[in-house]
Amino acid sequence: MGKKWILIAALVGLAAVTAVVILFLKPTQEASQPLVAVPIATATAAAPPTPAPTQPPAAAEPAAPEATQPPAAAPASAESLFEIDPARSEARFKINEVLNGSPKTVIGVTNQVAGQIAVDRGNYASTRLGEVRVNARTLTTDNEFRNRAVKNRILLTNDHEWIVFTPQSLTGLPAEVKLGEAFQFQITGDLTIIGKTQSVTFNAEVTAVSETELKGLAFATVRYKDFGIFIPEVPSVTGVEDDVTLEIEFTAVPVP
Repeated sequence: MGKKWILIAALVGLAAVTAVVILFLKPTQEASQPLVAVPIATATAAAPPTPAPTQPPAAAEPAAPEATQPPAAAPASAESLFEIDPARSEARFKINEVLNGSPKTVIGVTNQVAGQIAVDRGNYASTRLGEVRVNARTLTTDNEFRNRAVKNRILLTNDHEWIVFTPQSLTGLPAEVKLGEAFQFQITGDLTIIGKTQSVTFNAEVTAVSETELKGLAFATVRYKDFGIFIPEVPSVTGVEDDVTLEIEFTAVPVP
């Protein structure tokens, strides 16, 4: 009888190990398409009104033809459009846990982040930020087993490839900015992860390095459970904190 229960326990253990292998070690899908920023419409300065033509005075002889008015110049753009350069940018998450009895900060990173920024050099407070997209399938940590767990079981990237932040308001922007000097502000918007959306405010610090380059860091702390994210239990991992830090460190350059 004892041997029977031992055999049953062994079979249950084998089934559990098999389930872990299937769930955590199965291949993950690659990025389905090239990274492309969602275009943000630029504002344009209003074109000057075209003067109404004047009627020539009546005369006995035909009047000489009037000089034709040159066509009105196309309205000049009131904004400069910048785009995040993935080669020099990075999106990250950070979460603390206890691994094999020792505290550890897990960091996941990807350079597959895209977004556009419309800057009004005459009034930086009017700056606008377009939709920011991160390809969750390309996130990596320092451990391949964890990478597969993050994609297959936590972020469900086969079904939810993109993490999307849709800005709703920017507050605290200065009206004037000097080259080389950092300025701080806040970005509030809708963050969507695995299909669930929450309002999140990012703190941002940006420097206009030159007329053609912006550098910045935006960060926020969220509770992963607020997005319906479930972190499965693993024997070697305990004490996973509820808070996750999200960061985007970026360089933006003019849109060609």
